[in-house]
Amino acid sequence: MTVTLLILGLFFLVMINVPIAVALGATALIGMVTSKGFDSVYNAALTMFDGATNFPLLAIPLFILAGALMNTTSISRRLINLTSAMIGFVRGGLAMVNVGVSMFFAEISGSAVADVAALGSVLIPAMKARNYTPELSAAVTSSSASIAIIIPPSIAMIIYGALSDTSIVQLFVAGIIPGVIGGFSMMGLCYWYAVRYNLPREKAFSIRRLWVAFKEAGWALTLPVIILGGIFGGIVTATEGAGLAVVAALIIGGVIYRELNWTHLRKAMVEGVTQTAVVMLLVATSAVLGLYLTEMQVPQNFARWMIGFTSNKLLVLAMLNVMLFIVGMFLHGAAAIILIVPIVMPLVHMLGINPIQFGLIMTLNIAIGQQTPPVASVLVTSCSIAKTDIWETTKVNIPFILVLIGVLLLVTYFPPVSLVLVNIFYG
Repeated sequence: MTVTLLILGLFFLVMINVPIAVALGATALIGMVTSKGFDSVYNAALTMFDGATNFPLLAIPLFILAGALMNTTSISRRLINLTSAMIGFVRGGLAMVNVGVSMFFAEISGSAVADVAALGSVLIPAMKARNYTPELSAAVTSSSASIAIIIPPSIAMIIYGALSDTSIVQLFVAGIIPGVIGGFSMMGLCYWYAVRYNLPREKAFSIRRLWVAFKEAGWALTLPVIILGGIFGGIVTATEGAGLAVVAALIIGGVIYRELNWTHLRKAMVEGVTQTAVVMLLVATSAVLGLYLTEMQVPQNFARWMIGFTSNKLLVLAMLNVMLFIVGMFLHGAAAIILIVPIVMPLVHMLGINPIQFGLIMTLNIAIGQQTPPVASVLVTSCSIAKTDIWETTKVNIPFILVLIGVLLLVTYFPPVSLVLVNIFYG
């Protein structure tokens, strides 16, 4: 009963706009003091420190900084120009360019918010100028940005892997096929919109234009090769790969393109520190909540209750998807992972669900949550750039959300979609 009241209290605090990290920490402290007395507060401080110093989590600030460095140089613009030269000649090609660039950007930043902030400021005005409605421009930019947490590297996967003691590299590998399916499905949907609303083509296809764009973006294209090649090749860990991403972004943006001065570097570092502080404070306070839930045996009791209700793996996965979908509507991605993973992992192991597969299920639900109000962090960012109403944009965004739901169902009920590459590379 006490745990139920605390969880309801947590959601109440979130709904009245108390910062999520503060709500998590306050809820955990109240629970610990209620059940264990004031002496337990000393454990809370140590738990927060231990939770935030988990070595794999060091990848988060590094990937965020790498994305920020891309934002302050022309790397993003060069990728946009290359993608436009490749597919911009198709009807509605600018919308497809939006999706395609997000797939490129995803391979470097791992953050959907960074994606929509970097690309939206360029692509949304361009789409509006080409007679795309503001709502469609915002919807395409927002939904395609969520691919950034499916295609590796992914900050959501890093947090999940650290909390569940699952291989982050294998999670990255598992995200490739679902991410590509989602991206190309969204491109198909963009084409359907283009035909229906007679949206314009961009410039006619030109080999010369493609070659010029390729040469300009050549060094930018080496970033995903360096990062993912190093990680998947076993040369570096995911954390070391994040450090490699920062070094590569500094060299390419600063030395080769010569577009990274002290002002740009300072801006990137401030942006990186700000985003990192938000995520790491969430991780630290959630560790205290996780300690309290473990002491109260909530994960074990939840697992026993679910299995007492049904032991059918497919039905349990359906129930977990519904729960994750609802939680994703009200919590930011990192907070949702941090809250849910410690509770459900005993059930996942008890039923023999592959933790890699479940990691993709969790990640896809987070991607959907980024598009579904009232929280919808990525959609809100996109709407603020496009200056559109979030509810009107959501109406246009529903087909794109359905694409993500379709990929989620594939991953849930056809495990090879997420596991085939993992099995090939890791047995």
